[in-house]
Amino acid sequence: MSDASDVFREVDEEVRREQLKKLWERYGHYAVVLAVLVVACVGAWRGYSWWEAKKAAESGAAFETAMSLSEAGKHAEAEAAFAKIALDGYSGYAPLARVRAASELAQTDPKAAVAAYEKISNDQSANPTLRDLAAMRAGGLLIDAANYSEAQRVLEPLTASDRTFRHTARELLAVAAWRQGDGPGTKRWVDMLATDPLTPTATRTRAEMLLALVAADSKS
Repeated sequence: MSDASDVFREVDEEVRREQLKKLWERYGHYAVVLAVLVVACVGAWRGYSWWEAKKAAESGAAFETAMSLSEAGKHAEAEAAFAKIALDGYSGYAPLARVRAASELAQTDPKAAVAAYEKISNDQSANPTLRDLAAMRAGGLLIDAANYSEAQRVLEPLTASDRTFRHTARELLAVAAWRQGDGPGTKRWVDMLATDPLTPTATRTRAEMLLALVAADSKS
């Protein structure tokens, strides 16, 4: 009985080998192509990952160098360095570099910096939070230049309840109104800060101080 089982097993294995041989002869070249494609894809992915890491490291080093130039007061050089990163740097650093380049430009040419910030804020492809940050900084520069109507145009959209920098934008507009001697305008923005439960404590305190100044001005 055992001999018969062995014979049947050997016949079964021989049939399987014959079937596998036929399958390989028929489809083997597809398997080879698939294996080559898998190896190529893995190699390409690893190459791309290496290139991405290299690009990020280079942009990170360039960003640090630009920061050092800024801290040393070399604003023109820092602006040029950030502008270069914004142009051809790694995607994680390029958007930030655009904002930093405008910030450095503000140290030497505020008017040009406003234009640079507004270009970022109007760029529909840019990150929304970054666009709002650029608009807020443009508004701050316009207030410093006593261009209050333009500052309001830039900042007022940022005061909506769903905007990231709404508290800062409201505070800047309150300051702008106060500088113009616009008591009701100042109160409007201060009230908006006071009634928003998410207004930071420090911002709320400054707004209350500003309202006190308005009250003192009206009495004098």
